[in-house]
Amino acid sequence: MTTTTTRPAPVADWVTINDLYADPYPIFRRMREEAPVHWVPAVNRYMVVSYDACHTIEQDPDRFTAREQGSLMYKAMGHSMLRKDDPEHAVERAAYGGVLKPRAIKESWTSVFEANTEKYIAHLKEVGSGADLIRHFAAPFAAANLVEILGTLGADWHDMERWSQHMIDGTGNYADDPEVWARALTARDEVETMIDELAPHYRANPDHTLLSHLVNSGIPMEAVKANMCMSIGGGVNEPRDAVGTTIWALLLDDAQREAVLGDPPRWADAFEESVRWVAPIGMYPRQVTGDTVLEGIELPAGARVGVCLGAANRDPQVWEDPESFDLTRAKKPHLAFGGGQHFCAGTWVARASVAQVALPRLFAEFPNLRLDPDHAATVGGWVFRGMLTLPVQWA
Repeated sequence: MTTTTTRPAPVADWVTINDLYADPYPIFRRMREEAPVHWVPAVNRYMVVSYDACHTIEQDPDRFTAREQGSLMYKAMGHSMLRKDDPEHAVERAAYGGVLKPRAIKESWTSVFEANTEKYIAHLKEVGSGADLIRHFAAPFAAANLVEILGTLGADWHDMERWSQHMIDGTGNYADDPEVWARALTARDEVETMIDELAPHYRANPDHTLLSHLVNSGIPMEAVKANMCMSIGGGVNEPRDAVGTTIWALLLDDAQREAVLGDPPRWADAFEESVRWVAPIGMYPRQVTGDTVLEGIELPAGARVGVCLGAANRDPQVWEDPESFDLTRAKKPHLAFGGGQHFCAGTWVARASVAQVALPRLFAEFPNLRLDPDHAATVGGWVFRGMLTLPVQWA
C-alpha cells in the first residue's frame, strides 16, 4: 500500500514586495528549491512557483476558481471575465466575437500595426540617437494600436497608456498604497464615462471594433465596462513589454541578434522566448474552493493563491538553463499567456503586432541599434514585469 505524504506550505516571511518588484527571480529560485508552494505574508497569499503546479491550477477551475473574494482586479477594473469561471466567463468571452482573432488581425489590424510602426519609428528619429525605446516607441505603439482595436473614439495613445498603467498598477497593488488606488479608480471612472458616451454611437453605427461588439452583444453594461477596462489594462503592457524585453535581450547578445536578422522567420522564436524569459503577466490570483493538496502542499478552503507565471516559465524541471534567453532551446509550451479557459484573448494581437511587424521593421530601419553605454536599461515588476527604460543609440 502506497501512502502520500503531504505537508503545510513553508512560510516565506523573508519575502518583501520591494524585493519582488526589483527582481523576483532569485526569490522564485529559492522558493522553488524548497517547495512548489509557499505562504507569503507580505502579499497575504500562497505563491505557486513550479511549472507543474501552475499548470494544474490553470486546468482545474473546479478546485481553483477565478472568482477570488476581495479581488484587486475587481476593485481596479470591475468584475471582468478574468474573474469569472465558465459558463459565465464563456458568455463574455464570446461577446468579443472575432475582433482579436487571426483573421480579423489579418483583415483589419495588420495595416494599423504597420502604420503605427512607421509613425513611431519617425518619432524615434525625431528624438534622435539616445532615445528611450520604451517611452518613444514601444509604449505609444502599443497604446495607439489599442485605441484603434477598441474603438475608443476621441481618446489618444496618451489617454490609453495612462488608463492602462494606472489600472494595472491597481490590480497589482498588494501594498495597498492609497495613491495607487486613487489613480486606478480615476482611470476606471474615465473609461466608464467614455463607454457611456460612445455606447449610443456604436448601437446606431456598429463596426469591427471591440467596443462596438461588446455594446451590441447583449451582455450587461457592467460587464461591457469591466471587460473594456480589463482589455485596456492588459492591451498596452503585454505588447509594450514584449517589444522592450525582446529588443533588450537581442542587444545583449550579438550572436542571437545576428541569427534572427539572418533568418526573418525566427522573429517568432525571439518573441516566444522573450515572453517565456520575462513573462509580461508575472502573477495572477486564484482561490481554493475546498481543502485540497497541490503538489504535496496542503491548501485550506478559501486560500488565496498567486499563480506565478514568471516562476513557472523558469522552472529547471522544464527548461535547461532557464535563466538565460536562448533562441536555440527546444520548443516547449510556456505559460506567459496563461492557459485553459482564461488563455489571454490578446495573444494573437501581441504576436502579430510585435513579432510580425514592429521588431523586423525596427531592426531594418536601425541596423546599428545598440544599447546606450552611458545610460543603463531598467526593468521592474513582479505582478506585471517589463522594461521601465531602454536607452538606445544607432548613429
